[in-house]
Amino acid sequence: MAKKDRTADAARDDDREKWMARFQLRLAMQPGVDRAVVLQAVKEVTVHCAETGEQPQAAFGVPDTYAVEVAARLVPADRAARARRQNAAVDALDSVLKKARDITGM
Repeated sequence: MAKKDRTADAARDDDREKWMARFQLRLAMQPGVDRAVVLQAVKEVTVHCAETGEQPQAAFGVPDTYAVEVAARLVPADRAARARRQNAAVDALDSVLKKARDITGM
């Protein structure tokens, strides 16, 4: 029985690590999110799961969706809007450069 319990624990740990990795990645991709926001959110999830014994998936749901919710809660609206504008400008420039490379054959 003990071997089976260790296997179940390892599977839970693996699921938790995968959830946390995806959550951190998706959170970092949100407009205006910096290292401090990611660290705060990871701490909140870790503390909650340690106190309740819940798995992150059960407590917070899909990591992608929760990352969007956390960003909306922790990132000031003006900073997120500024980041979205900057991302749009970079995307537009990238598109122009790609078209120029296609035209010139580079």
